[in-house]
Amino acid sequence: MISVNVVCVGKLKESYLRDGCNEYIKRLSAFSKVNVIEVQEERCSDNPSQNEIKTVIEKEGNRIISKIPKGSIVIPMCIEGKEYSSPDFSAELEKISMNYSSVTFVIGGSFGLSDEVKSLGKLKLSFGKMTLPHQLARMILLEQVYRAFSISNNSKYHK
Repeated sequence: MISVNVVCVGKLKESYLRDGCNEYIKRLSAFSKVNVIEVQEERCSDNPSQNEIKTVIEKEGNRIISKIPKGSIVIPMCIEGKEYSSPDFSAELEKISMNYSSVTFVIGGSFGLSDEVKSLGKLKLSFGKMTLPHQLARMILLEQVYRAFSISNNSKYHK
């Protein structure tokens, strides 16, 4: 059984997002050990310069890298990543589980991920070209991972 880690920037602020994430973590526990690791969000001014944004991304990136478990395959969530259908994503996770005991998804902060974090990814994943709040992306990721395991296990969840 592959363990699933989600390394993400910031804490969930909205109760509906916490409730949704907790529900999918609970459901996933039938298939996998799930570990959500939150790293501190870097503060910046209301109207940050490009240099300030770059500094934020790098600092958050260093925090993320320090929390990635050794030996885990890394899958950064980024707009330039590959888009999958749910069945294709399920098949990809099945392939990964044959070679790795742990998968770590990485969700950056509001400015995204550093190039260094992205470069750690054997595979990059995207939910599409639309921009999602990083806190909502966490819940969507957990739901899609749950759906992927459900598909692999012939559950009725995915229709």
